Amino acid sequence: MRRGQLRDHFTGVGAKYLSAVDAEPKRSNQHEIGITRNMRKQVLGECKQQFNVRYFWLGEEQGGFTSYAQATYYDTRENQPHRSPEWRLYYPANSVTEAMREDDALFLAMHNGGLLYFIVAPAGSTGEQQLSWLFGVSPGESFLSRAIGAGEPLGFAARYIFDELGVVLEEADETELDDIIEQFGIEFPKTADFSKLARKTLREAVSPEDDPDGALLAWLGHEGALFRRLERKAVTERLRKGFVTEDGVDVDGFVAYSLSVQNRRKSRMGHSLENHAEAIFRARQVSFNRGPKTERNNRPDFLFPSIEEYRAAPKGCRHLAMLGTKSSCKDRWRQILKEAEKIPDKHLLTLEPGITSSQTNQMADAKLQLVVPRAIHDSYTLDQQGWLWTFDEFIRKVEARRR
Repeated sequence: MRRGQLRDHFTGVGAKYLSAVDAEPKRSNQHEIGITRNMRKQVLGECKQQFNVRYFWLGEEQGGFTSYAQATYYDTRENQPHRSPEWRLYYPANSVTEAMREDDALFLAMHNGGLLYFIVAPAGSTGEQQLSWLFGVSPGESFLSRAIGAGEPLGFAARYIFDELGVVLEEADETELDDIIEQFGIEFPKTADFSKLARKTLREAVSPEDDPDGALLAWLGHEGALFRRLERKAVTERLRKGFVTEDGVDVDGFVAYSLSVQNRRKSRMGHSLENHAEAIFRARQVSFNRGPKTERNNRPDFLFPSIEEYRAAPKGCRHLAMLGTKSSCKDRWRQILKEAEKIPDKHLLTLEPGITSSQTNQMADAKLQLVVPRAIHDSYTLDQQGWLWTFDEFIRKVEARRR
């Protein structure tokens, strides 16, 4: 599957921590951000212009939200040739700029299609760490910027962040994808069936026995491509029909349909992660139960070696293990802490790149071990990487406990 490189999508990026004057209109005469000389040369250019802008808030618990508008890029001293240029970016009020505050991290990234991304994340947040890793630049007191050149192909972690930002990556062979999903028309199959189809039709050779981390991401990536292709067909057909009733334009119907599309996207990834993890456990002949009922009707995603042995074992028995799965963590990782009370040390498999050290430290303090596929590890700090487990490492330790 074609992943491309970062430069296939963005030409340059700059990052800074917002000052009070940048972020709060009460502290400034206008909604403006000062632009450094390197930022002009490497990202925005030297000509006055209006940019089409996608404003994006990449929050924590409240998630992300976006707004489309324009921004004016100009030299405030254009009519003062005897003075050095002073370039600024003037932005209109919108939901994102109203949410941002002093000390938040701002990333200005120029898409090669001409759209300017104005991305804000709270300082010290997972969003800031993810964006710093993706773009290869960290915020400073003023813009730290770079033009984007050749680099490593974009992998699963980059696609994860791009999905959050609504950046569309090209698929390698849309005709091949269409041939695979033709049997469904514009109807979505059960997620388990879709996951099975993805494993069956992946052309790339993967070994769940020898490389569970690689197999997991390859299957998820292929299923994601199939899903996006089918979704495009289904949504296109629905939009062609329009949202019109006898009473006029059906705004409520459009909103309800839009929400259903978003909800299907969110639920699919979580179920797909479970489905492919289960397939790998079976390939490795690991004894487990999926979604068994434990105390107070809690249901851990995976329990090892079985619910029968769990019920018969005393609390703290070392040969028991549990694994929760969450494609993204946020603060929801705390939900699994009570899912199997006889097992003091919990494990959580996630696909989320670049979770902050403060979050992973809280996990460690709560006796929760984070399990992350190997290819995503480099989005974490070196200290975090020493603590993370790979999926293969988790499986080996479960097998060792059983023996």
